[in-house]
Amino acid sequence: MYIDKRFIFLIIALMLFSSFINLFSQEGALLSFIITIPGVLIAITFHEFAHAFAADKLGDDTPRSQGRLNLNPFKHLDLFGTIMLVFAGFGWGKPVEINPRNFNRNMSLSKAEAIVAAAGPLMNFLLAIVFEIIFCLIIKFAPGVNVAGGFIYSTNEALRIAITVVQSIVSINIGLGVFNLIPLPPLDGSKILCGFLPYNARNWIESHSQIFEIVFIALWIVGILSLIIQPIILIVSNGLTSLFFQMFGII
Repeated sequence: MYIDKRFIFLIIALMLFSSFINLFSQEGALLSFIITIPGVLIAITFHEFAHAFAADKLGDDTPRSQGRLNLNPFKHLDLFGTIMLVFAGFGWGKPVEINPRNFNRNMSLSKAEAIVAAAGPLMNFLLAIVFEIIFCLIIKFAPGVNVAGGFIYSTNEALRIAITVVQSIVSINIGLGVFNLIPLPPLDGSKILCGFLPYNARNWIESHSQIFEIVFIALWIVGILSLIIQPIILIVSNGLTSLFFQMFGII
């Protein structure tokens, strides 16, 4: 049975529109929306750049020829993926096209594809670590910042907003990294998984990729994906914060 993806995306669009209306009916929603923008731009741009960079280093010049080997956000943003990242905390960018036949023959094509796929989430986790360090440095050394009862206080409004922006960048990068490790097409996790599967299993997954994509969309629509990954995102986020707080002697 064939299901028209346009119908599914229409449902997603309606759901996102409803979330948009609900969000902006809340006090302070506009500021919260603005604060997420830097995190979304950084997370998606560096994620897709990492895919392009890895492919280029492995010998495929397709991303370079398509102008994806740069940090221009407009080269990497996907409409639905960006909206999801803003409102749901996880999403995707415009896929980087690759031609596996161009890869160097130092390893199998499936392993090379797995490396390219893994580069995006790894970049997001690296960014989360970098901005978590920046977050800790601000708390540790910025004047007028205090930590009490697990909450961060600042008498400086600009500094408080800066702290919130950095926290948002960390959270969004963790969300994008975790989300893309889900082993379902078209996400990076499926390509990473296929890199370690026998040929027949990999071929079966690739030949049924459209069905898996529909399953992925259906799981997201009914909220099952959110129930699975939100606790993981929370665990990773809390663990990272706890680790660096201890390293910097904040707690």
